[in-house]
Amino acid sequence: MLKVQEIRELIKLVDQSAIDEFTYESDGTSVSMKKSNGQVVTSNAPKHVEAVEQSAEPAKPAEPGVKVEQKTESAPAESSAPENTTDFDYEIVSPMVGTFYAKPNPESDAYVKPGSQVETDTVVCIVEAMKLFNEIEAETSGEITEILAEDGELVEYGQPLFRVKTN
Repeated sequence: MLKVQEIRELIKLVDQSAIDEFTYESDGTSVSMKKSNGQVVTSNAPKHVEAVEQSAEPAKPAEPGVKVEQKTESAPAESSAPENTTDFDYEIVSPMVGTFYAKPNPESDAYVKPGSQVETDTVVCIVEAMKLFNEIEAETSGEITEILAEDGELVEYGQPLFRVKTN
């Protein structure tokens, strides 16, 4: 079965390519992606069908067991890093559509708060999509200056979640 990170990478590659439809099959697992209005919609179907919707992330070059249909239009590439400002240098954005959780469980403290120092592998939140809880890492090092999403809020793909002043 494919890992969430592998699916994310596939979505990113599809989004950045001219491919409108993509299917990947491996070890009884099938992942199908189709662009719809500039967004990549993903379906992950092992023996039981489980759909995962994610807006525009990208796909992988053809490999054995990969079927690729190429169409003419492609989605415009989106920039996840904003222009430099005085408050922050980088925005951590949601890699998928889902529910934002600032802490691992209701009794715990939040992963980060304004002023928290983060490294590239620091978990900053969880985004739940289709009963899968995906830990989101900072992917940069620095200080959290602002949290842009509320706990339990529905977030979209590419929606800024945190602002970071990088080191």
